[in-house]
Amino acid sequence: MTAQDQKLLTDCSDCPIRHRAVCSRCEPNELDLLESMKYYRSFEAGQTVVWSGDRMDFVGSVVSGVATLTQTMEDGRTQMVGLLLPSDFIGRPGRDSSPYDVVAVTDVVMCCFRRAPFETLITETPHVAQRLLQMTLDDLDAAREWMLVLGRKTAREKIASLLLIIARRDSALQGGTGLGPVSFDLPLTREAMADYLGLTLETVSRQISALRKAGVISLEGKRHVTIPDIAALMEEAADDADGGFLV
Repeated sequence: MTAQDQKLLTDCSDCPIRHRAVCSRCEPNELDLLESMKYYRSFEAGQTVVWSGDRMDFVGSVVSGVATLTQTMEDGRTQMVGLLLPSDFIGRPGRDSSPYDVVAVTDVVMCCFRRAPFETLITETPHVAQRLLQMTLDDLDAAREWMLVLGRKTAREKIASLLLIIARRDSALQGGTGLGPVSFDLPLTREAMADYLGLTLETVSRQISALRKAGVISLEGKRHVTIPDIAALMEEAADDADGGFLV
């Protein structure tokens, strides 16, 4: 993290995830309590944040960047089981170890809280506890939705669904309404997308090209994606939701 980044993150009111993170409902005095126990950690792309089974003496929120959650089977096979995007929470109060390998996909900055005082805080601060419960339930809904994506959707629908999730989160974080074009840098390589979606690299590349040729997305280089019409992407993803952005 640069000195300029550190300066920008010193004040919680200037935090880019302030209105989506676990502290989003906090009153000024509650933010002061969090301030007393927080610190920032930076991880380079490819660096492991925490290994499965390791003791975690902290919990925290992703401020910038993307990390993956991965489980490894006894025979060495691995499966990516989730993505951590800005404002997502890492760690669980009451649990002192991680059930997953957490690996930075891009450079990641985390706002961390010492676990013991944070656990005390949530018993005394309803706003933090309520927001944490809401985020946990949102994670559960997302996991159930992802079961549908992996179990029933076609390869093209899987790619469109993943792009839709990232687009919605990026737009919501930037305060967007979803009414205009959405642009973002794809945080995953095509190899990582294939792993996450249970597809081959060739299938991922082919379906991205098909979406581009159909005008559903446009690409600048390999990673910068523009979605001119979210509704069209929703149709490709077989998404029957109302189009509201995740909160």
